[in-house]
Amino acid sequence: MNEEFFVVGGGVSGVACARVLADAGRAVVVRDRGYRIGGRMAVKTIDDRPVDVGASYFTVAVPAFQKVVDQWLDVELAHPWTDTFHVGEPGGLIGTRTGPMRYATALGLRSLIEDLALGLALEQHDEAAEVEPGPSVDGVRYTGVALAMPGPQALDVLADSLPAERAASSGMWEPCTAVIATYDSRVWPDLDGVFVNDSPVLTFIADDGRRRGDDAPVLVAHAHPVLSARHLDDPDAVITPILAELEGVLGITASPSSVIAKRWSLAKPVNPHVEHYFLGESGVGLCGDGWHGPSRIESAYLSGRALGRAMASMGQDAA
Repeated sequence: MNEEFFVVGGGVSGVACARVLADAGRAVVVRDRGYRIGGRMAVKTIDDRPVDVGASYFTVAVPAFQKVVDQWLDVELAHPWTDTFHVGEPGGLIGTRTGPMRYATALGLRSLIEDLALGLALEQHDEAAEVEPGPSVDGVRYTGVALAMPGPQALDVLADSLPAERAASSGMWEPCTAVIATYDSRVWPDLDGVFVNDSPVLTFIADDGRRRGDDAPVLVAHAHPVLSARHLDDPDAVITPILAELEGVLGITASPSSVIAKRWSLAKPVNPHVEHYFLGESGVGLCGDGWHGPSRIESAYLSGRALGRAMASMGQDAA
């Protein structure tokens, strides 16, 4: 048997899983279909500056994740952003809401995944076609295989001969389209972000200049999942209603100098598993955003970390 482990998915959960395996002295390879790792902690470069177009920020509630965050803070990869967001509705801003500290980055959230992945063997811009019992990926056997991705994507690669894994991958996911609007100047009130209530168009607005720390006049608006689902085949169709809603919520009358829409077909699990991960007798494991409670970066990291720990001892008795 190949004594390597194989992780499919280069987001935070997949890299966390691989990091644990590598630190335990196990050989591991991470394969991701993107040109760069990061998953939904994705970044797009616009006018020579990074913009987070997937996840907006991260929070910390668990000491195990706090240790990782402290390391990012020490080397200035991450920084505290804000604990207070405004609350708005289609007619305007109606107040503020204070919550946990939200952390952001100067280089984009993807930079944190790239830091976590330092030293790992990566195969990028390459998809896995089929995972079968053995376990094997595309006909090559491994000691263990981890699928760190949304359940519907796992179903696309799991063979019918893995019924338990396929059952664990079932579940509903909401889409989201992010609209990145760049303006000539900051033509909105002083704020960090806005939770938008009672809108069929918007759910959240991030001031990317405040988030990044350079005060660039850039907003990232997250479209309502129903609106996003209606235009999955044409994400640019949400731009016009999003800009109109920004006018109502923030009082913006100026037109943006550029606007881009980024579609996420599988943005958020509707009913995430309470368990940290799944690991079947086949040696195929599942982890990620659909596991371990509420959808957030911390939960995905802890899910991948837990699966990595569970897999680290696999095959050792036989060896």
